Amino acid sequence: MKKRILVVEDEEKLRRVIELQLTSAGFDVDKAAAAEDGLRLVDRADLVLTDLKLPNMDGLQFLALIRRQNSQVPVIMMTAFGSVETAVGAMKAGATDFLLKPFSLDHLMQVVHKALEIRALRDENRQLKAELGRRYEFDNIIGRSPAMQEIFATIERVAPTRATVLLAGESGTGKDLIARAIHFHSPRKDRPLVKINCAAIPENLMESELFGYEKGAFTGAQTSKPGKFEQADTGTVFLDEIGDVPAPIQIKLLRILQEREFERLGSNQTRHIDVRVIAATNQDLRAALEQGTFREDLYYRLNVVPLNIPALRERKQDIAFLANHFVKKLAPDTGCQVESITDAAMQKLMAYHWPGNVRELENVIERSLVMATGTQLDAGDIRLEPPPSPRRAQSGGGDSHFVPEGMSLDQYEQEIIKEALRRADGNKSQAARLLGLTRNALRYRLTQMGMEA
Repeated sequence: MKKRILVVEDEEKLRRVIELQLTSAGFDVDKAAAAEDGLRLVDRADLVLTDLKLPNMDGLQFLALIRRQNSQVPVIMMTAFGSVETAVGAMKAGATDFLLKPFSLDHLMQVVHKALEIRALRDENRQLKAELGRRYEFDNIIGRSPAMQEIFATIERVAPTRATVLLAGESGTGKDLIARAIHFHSPRKDRPLVKINCAAIPENLMESELFGYEKGAFTGAQTSKPGKFEQADTGTVFLDEIGDVPAPIQIKLLRILQEREFERLGSNQTRHIDVRVIAATNQDLRAALEQGTFREDLYYRLNVVPLNIPALRERKQDIAFLANHFVKKLAPDTGCQVESITDAAMQKLMAYHWPGNVRELENVIERSLVMATGTQLDAGDIRLEPPPSPRRAQSGGGDSHFVPEGMSLDQYEQEIIKEALRRADGNKSQAARLLGLTRNALRYRLTQMGMEA
């Protein structure tokens, strides 16, 4: 489509020369001799070319009115009274560029093309942001069950606020997706969303990662560095696996939530930030309160709006919708011809207990698509993990031993811990959850065993 340029210039001869040049270059042109006439044409313009000196109105005042009426249209200011101050004033007021009279027609076209390119880039950027936002619309969080519909309703109510949200649910239930949905439906959607996986940060590095540090704060700190909270200023912080945060850091998080302030490591300067906090956990934080491993005051600060995400086995009516969604989503990437799932395959999916929840279902569908040869996924294409069978204690005296014969309690405990680590593929946070321990408690036991913690 041809671009339309509005020329606002009170000197008729120059206005006519500019019109002829732009028309010959393939543009549609609207023209006006005064700001009042130009304002009526602004909404259909792709670019405005205006003089700084206009009858009855200063060009900067005209620019302000344009910005109120159409905030996206680029504006080029023309002036015969060129100076650095004039140019700076025009750019601060929102002008895209300026031209000093007299100017050549070649220079005019260069400035016009540059301004239109900038607009195209900004339009593309807005479109990409909109597409990113659509990835986390509720339609992409699949759930027809009453429990999920209630969660969607809560997201709609809480997203526009700055209230702290605590997401609770097993691993793989979609807490990350729901946190992103809350952010992208909030007034902060164009500001940063910074995710912090608390279980993945070593305890000795957590303070510097979260709150930053000053040069010389510790060996190797050659420069100052902002932390995750500073990076998220005016946006949202997503604290995943909040239950794994050690006690000293819990105190600092409480201050962030209460006072919106903190100090970098190695600094006495108090910094203030504006962040919204969304936290997530797959642990029972109430049990952690009773054990004394999680601060009660921090828990109640986080638990302003609790959202409990049900496990997939508790909302089995969603399995069919999720499975079909994953087929449509993943089939093009795997290069297979699968278009649907047979009833027998769906019954097999419905009968499974899904310990890994939605994430496991997606992985199973992807693996099945890779192996499938037809246009439908059948029961034989669905490969499910058999339920893990715990090692049976081999004792010669039947049930007369609490622990296997020939083993002490400490040795038996060590075997259980090693088994948990094996099942968790070495992930200590996951192993701790399998054992019903905190990460710190497991680290202490590994140290006692002489294993790397």
